[in-house]
Amino acid sequence: MSALSDWIHASPFYELTALLTLAALVGFVGLLLRQPMIVSFIAVGVLAGPSALAIVQSHENIQLLAELGIAVLLFLVGLKLDLKLIRTLGLVALATGLGQVTFTSVIGFFIGLGLGLDVTTAVYVAVALTFSSTIIIVKLLSDKKEVDSLHGRIAIGFLIVQDLVVVLAMMVLSAFGVGAEGEIRESGDGSALEQIAWVVFYGFVMLGLVLLFIRYVATALVSRIARSPELLITFAIGWAALLAAIGSQLGFSKELGGLLAGISLASTPFREAIVARLSSLRDFLLLFFFIALGSQLDLGLLGAQLAPAVVFSLFVLIGNPLIVVAIMGFMGYRKRTGFLAGLTVAQISEFSLIFMAMGLTLGHVSAESLGLVTLVGLITISMSVYMITYSHSLYSRLEKLLSVFERKTPFREENFEQEQVAEEGHELILFGLGRYGKAMAHYMHQEGINFLAVDFNPDEVRRWRDQGHPVMFGDASDPNFIASLPLNNVKWVVSAMPQHDIGLTHEDPRLTLIDGLKQHGYRGKIAISTQQLHDHELLRNKGASLILLPFYDAAEQAVAKMKAVSISAGHSQLSNHSG
Repeated sequence: MSALSDWIHASPFYELTALLTLAALVGFVGLLLRQPMIVSFIAVGVLAGPSALAIVQSHENIQLLAELGIAVLLFLVGLKLDLKLIRTLGLVALATGLGQVTFTSVIGFFIGLGLGLDVTTAVYVAVALTFSSTIIIVKLLSDKKEVDSLHGRIAIGFLIVQDLVVVLAMMVLSAFGVGAEGEIRESGDGSALEQIAWVVFYGFVMLGLVLLFIRYVATALVSRIARSPELLITFAIGWAALLAAIGSQLGFSKELGGLLAGISLASTPFREAIVARLSSLRDFLLLFFFIALGSQLDLGLLGAQLAPAVVFSLFVLIGNPLIVVAIMGFMGYRKRTGFLAGLTVAQISEFSLIFMAMGLTLGHVSAESLGLVTLVGLITISMSVYMITYSHSLYSRLEKLLSVFERKTPFREENFEQEQVAEEGHELILFGLGRYGKAMAHYMHQEGINFLAVDFNPDEVRRWRDQGHPVMFGDASDPNFIASLPLNNVKWVVSAMPQHDIGLTHEDPRLTLIDGLKQHGYRGKIAISTQQLHDHELLRNKGASLILLPFYDAAEQAVAKMKAVSISAGHSQLSNHSG
């Protein structure tokens, strides 16, 4: 065993190899046991940490990959947010976020006193319980394709509010002489009020620059870059990391910086393509976040804190969601929306552990208190993953009990639904704006069909958008992109994409499109164009409702027109010989 350990730690590459192998093995076991992958990844972190196999030694390298994963994750979240969405949901996000923080901290403080904690420790623990993990929640919502849902958008909104509270709380502690990583600062940093004022000022400056970028630079710049898919992805990662680094340097978190990077590109027609291509990289990098989180858990401090940890965990798992349900119900949302959003605060955050570690460095709390919050984090994160994963089944069981939190007329949600119908009421999605696709689009406009066009050519997308038509930049061969399409009201999906002469292969985007639509629950009709007659049967078997044959259909219509003209002119010769 010692020889194996020496080999693993002989090189950071060997250590990384051991971590990835362990992650694959534990993930496979979790898959067999039908466990959410996040639970498996946290287990990998615990096994790789000092309390078990002690694989993790290159903490700086692991932390670097974890921070890059965080920046990419929040960047992708920001891509889903636009200024109109922020204006629409800003009030409920602010009210729910601040309301949840206030109620959780007050109730948690009195629970702490009841469990025998001293006043200072009770304050620290109560504040730590208010923070929820934005990273874990966004990952779960992304896996469930619920980031764009109403409850998902609201949840992300009040999680951002929580992140701002985290920043302010840590700045207050920093004023007492402690940095964000628990290191003693030198004197002369200024008062807490001065630090807060500077961060607020920097925040407004950065937000103003982002707005100018959106208004004058974003679309033109990304349109040029998108001509090379490789460069587009490199630019996206670099932009996310840059703004995350700037945000961290100016005093607020990398999460908020990465989020602003995504928002700055959310108004461009290329956001869905970026999301689709970065999703796999996000999942890979977030593995290291969970490894870093799990490896920080010191299991030796946890045993004596089991009873109070269970009490606090029940409060977080049950009390926090009910607080959110009550606030959102009062504001005019349905109980279902409030419940699904409320489940996202049924765990504490990695920032809770950092916050307690800062208090430990200051001498305000003991190591046992840090162990208590660590155990609460382990319990609530593991349990909330299941609660969110099976949220709809859980709601169906509790629906009647939650009726007390819903107004007779959930006016705010009804208004939002009406707006969404107006925004996403496309009857048809057309893939491909080549010669055939554009011709189809022309006749669809004449017929008054409300359709959304999709193309992978950035220049074509830009021209189509400049003409005032709804269009998305995306690749039909990417299943992740297909999952992002607004399919709720769509009756037809039409592929007018050009094909190669070699015929259908397993990599053909038309087949990927059909499979992706089926996989994501699309129930409407699918029309596929092909230039080859022998593709007809295979496309039908795959699930195409209608096969379009551009050359044969055009030839048939041409003959029909000539025949009609001949008959109307009284010339029967063409008619007699047309068979």
